Amino acid sequence: MHTSLRRSTSGPPALAAVLLVLVVLAGAAVPGSAASAVPAPAAQAAGPWWRHAVIYEIYPRSFQDSNGDGTGDLIGITQRLDYLERLAVDAIWIAPIYPSAQVDFGYDITDYQAVDPMFGTLAEFDRLLGEARRRNIRIILDMVLNHTSDQHPWFIDAARSRDSRYHDFYVWSAGKLDAAGHRQPPNNWVSLFGGSAWEFVPAVGQFYYHRFYRQQPDLNWRNPEVERAMFAAMRFWLDRGVAGFRLDAVTELFEDAKLRDAPALGGTNAQGDPNLSDIYTKNLPEVHDVMRRLRAMVDTYPGERVLIGETYLAKTADLDAWYGGPKHNELHLPMDTLVGFGNRLDANTFRRRLLESQTELHDSQPLLVFDNHDNVRSWDRFGDGVHDAQIARIVAALLLTTRATALMYQGQEIGQRTQTPTRVEDVRDPLGVRGWPRDKGRDGERTPMQWDSSNAQAGFSTNPHTWLPVTANYRNVNVHSEAADPGSLLNWYRRLIALRRSNRALREGRMVMLDTANPSVLSYARVSVDDETVIVSLNMSAQPQTPSLDLVQAGLHGSHLQTLLSSPDPLSRGGAKEPVSLPPYAAWVAELR
Repeated sequence: MHTSLRRSTSGPPALAAVLLVLVVLAGAAVPGSAASAVPAPAAQAAGPWWRHAVIYEIYPRSFQDSNGDGTGDLIGITQRLDYLERLAVDAIWIAPIYPSAQVDFGYDITDYQAVDPMFGTLAEFDRLLGEARRRNIRIILDMVLNHTSDQHPWFIDAARSRDSRYHDFYVWSAGKLDAAGHRQPPNNWVSLFGGSAWEFVPAVGQFYYHRFYRQQPDLNWRNPEVERAMFAAMRFWLDRGVAGFRLDAVTELFEDAKLRDAPALGGTNAQGDPNLSDIYTKNLPEVHDVMRRLRAMVDTYPGERVLIGETYLAKTADLDAWYGGPKHNELHLPMDTLVGFGNRLDANTFRRRLLESQTELHDSQPLLVFDNHDNVRSWDRFGDGVHDAQIARIVAALLLTTRATALMYQGQEIGQRTQTPTRVEDVRDPLGVRGWPRDKGRDGERTPMQWDSSNAQAGFSTNPHTWLPVTANYRNVNVHSEAADPGSLLNWYRRLIALRRSNRALREGRMVMLDTANPSVLSYARVSVDDETVIVSLNMSAQPQTPSLDLVQAGLHGSHLQTLLSSPDPLSRGGAKEPVSLPPYAAWVAELR
């Protein structure tokens, strides 16, 4: 069985850590040697651990297969913890591992307090938890609060009779009769995954509501029993020692009690359904009462447990309510998807979004994310087909040097690409099957992790028939080869994370925008409470640029700029007032002294 990439250290751990700090501060490339993989010692932290964290998402089906069945599992994750420790992540978020009908690959849960045999056992999860803790890595679980599987015992019982104890656990309606006397859904709502959002059950003479697949009936959060049951499920895992939860589709928990028709917006979506407003199905005010109670429950646990929200919202200011506004009593880290899920490498857009995250959230901690299991990878969204490798380094610098908690996705650090199916018969994601060819589904960003070139499965599995095919470029885009290459994207990520851990300004400093009218270069400073200052300048154009930093006008003081990290080429040190020339798509991180 292929196990984690292990490398022995060449000296005492403390010495290795000191050497790494010296290498980073000198601006030299970190080599792929054992000593260089030891993370730099963390600077003294202010506030809870998650405020400074690098969180790494694992899609368990695709991370590491330990038993040769072609699908990843918990033992596989445990085998790869050494790699995650060397990368120096603070926590891993694992997509759902609960028993599931697997219609939506784990997001249709049949039991919230167990592990799906596909992934292993509860004992294997406990071992993973312990091994991660030994490496100072916390584990965050995905929690699906909006819906269950239609195979969950609650729904099976609810669909048998209106007198079932669990019938009111779900959202039901008798619908309405058309002119011919045929029963129709109560309104025009459509599922996000295609078709009507209502499914008729003859046994009870009612429709149930499903925001997603018809096999994912929505829970009725207006029923206090639902809240008690779901909170109990979360306590089950908190009691085992998980560090918190990422809350799936949390903005969808409530629907309009009057079931009013949604206003039409015109046109059709990728599923062929009319585009409708979501004002009656998303982000309803009642959800915040639940979030406050959930936060109060989670805060009773020691160890600074965290609540992360999947919050796709229209504008940055909308995130404020999810933090709890000035009271900060709801989610710790709702995801800011507006920064990272665009499709253009545009300095003005990034500057505006980042400024909003600093000024519109009552000083809450932003959570930035550029990649996850539901979106085309950032390599493909921001790349231009020519400078993709340089642009990927800019994305990494944005993620890891701004004032935000950072959320990564497996394979992002090696430049794994989206492998979209080219034939509908190859699609596994039901979203892609129904939406083809306008929507080809999410298989492309869920392909197996590329560990090495030891076999045709990139070291992910010994089974030639992996659940999704391995991307063809695995021979040169993989962890093993990039770990040995000082100039690789993987080592760029390692260096950025090491610098983030060791530099106080990057860990906890405030953010000051520089050269704010520059359409091509995004520049900003991170300034600690004792005025330690780091300057970041990112050239988002194909032409050389000379940004006008004007540090004095920004209230920053120092006489010298010392390069800490740069890409693609080392930039010379210079006086603070001297112009700095940035090559095309350059990323420069310097200390102001």
